[in-house]
Amino acid sequence: MTDISTHPASFRDPAGFVFAVDGVIYRQVNLAYAKQYEHLTSSGLYAKLTGEGLLIPHTESNDNLVLSPDHYKTLLPEQLSRLSYPAEWCPEQLKDAALLTLMIQRLAMANGMSLKDATPFNIQFVNGQPILIDTLSLELYDHTKPWIAYRQFCECFLFPLYIHRYAQTGTAKIAAAWPGGIPAVVTARLLPWKSRLNAGAWLHVFLQNRVTSRKSPIDEQHLKFSKAKLDNLIDHLGSTISRLSIKANASSAWSNYYDETILGKEYLTAKQQLFRQYLDGIRFADALDLGCNDGYFSKILAGTDASVIAVDSDWPCLDRLYREHIPNILPLCVDLANPTPATGFRNAERASFTDRAASDLVVALALIHHLALVNNIPFGLIADYFGQLAKKYLIVEYVPLSDPKANDLIARRQSPVADYDPQHFELAFSRNFEIENKAPIAGSERVLYLLKKRTT
Repeated sequence: MTDISTHPASFRDPAGFVFAVDGVIYRQVNLAYAKQYEHLTSSGLYAKLTGEGLLIPHTESNDNLVLSPDHYKTLLPEQLSRLSYPAEWCPEQLKDAALLTLMIQRLAMANGMSLKDATPFNIQFVNGQPILIDTLSLELYDHTKPWIAYRQFCECFLFPLYIHRYAQTGTAKIAAAWPGGIPAVVTARLLPWKSRLNAGAWLHVFLQNRVTSRKSPIDEQHLKFSKAKLDNLIDHLGSTISRLSIKANASSAWSNYYDETILGKEYLTAKQQLFRQYLDGIRFADALDLGCNDGYFSKILAGTDASVIAVDSDWPCLDRLYREHIPNILPLCVDLANPTPATGFRNAERASFTDRAASDLVVALALIHHLALVNNIPFGLIADYFGQLAKKYLIVEYVPLSDPKANDLIARRQSPVADYDPQHFELAFSRNFEIENKAPIAGSERVLYLLKKRTT
């Protein structure tokens, strides 16, 4: 029996919708978008965007798979194996996504089209680069009207980058708090006084805030515009974002972990050797590296040609890893004590991190003691969560209380530590996993485990 389901986020766009047939993703083009779609293809814009890797390619069909009365075309896009959202991106990812959006807008205008929305939810990262996945987000261009997506672009891209630039917050938490974009009035209040001396901030944040607070939406509809004005606006946005310095002003607590803050070179060498030995004995197509820091072990995983999600809550670490643009590594900024939930209308438009990140192999190195001793999460709950994420294998590092790093964490606690020992650790994980291998890591008292997921 054929399983057909419409994507729960597709109700928003009358131009078409996304649906799945037996797990394969399709996009329907509705009759209401027929004229725009034909222009997209006949103008050469589709070929230009897909040829430069800016828009996800598709194959086209006349088959009405869902028997819709609004059907015009059915598109089979290139399938994506990994999905991420702005609330999980590091600042460098959001900056690249912003520049991609502006690049597409320039090319669209040159071919008689324009982006009708500028939301980062229309962008995914494939082979280390951002790409537009919403083929129907382009409309016919009217040079007499302003760019309809300008405010959304500022609220979703530029404003979070400005707040991060001055407050060093990262952009993920801003996107999580304001998934539809942070308004100019809020941004203006959050930016420091000195930001008014920045020409881009003055024009796009403070001036926009003044204008929109005095003007009604009806007034905006009667604004006179021209292609030259829009070209200047897009160029100014592009130069503003390109010049925006978003790097960390100082090293974070974990940004030099493998250079300075680990137990020593002997420990790292021994751990790496054990890790590679475990990898040689298993087969996996994708991997999830939890608490990846700057991606030291993520890069070893990537060397096996596996698709890797590298997760950490420390955005400077992820910025550094992302800037390497390793094609099969997707860095994501996620706090594992509070992972990204399902969001949107009815909590159904966007799946949770847990549902999206499940992988053949899960790696959790130097992480357990942080979850248990800092966040007070019992071994049993940690093991159950890793059991949700791991399809086949788990490589996990046990850090005893006698370890200097564990001692540092214990010193900050006000409550005693209970049930934190190797026996309780193995008992907790035995509910979901079997021990395939375990070995002490030379240069430390730590133990590296290779666990196999139980099938029953």
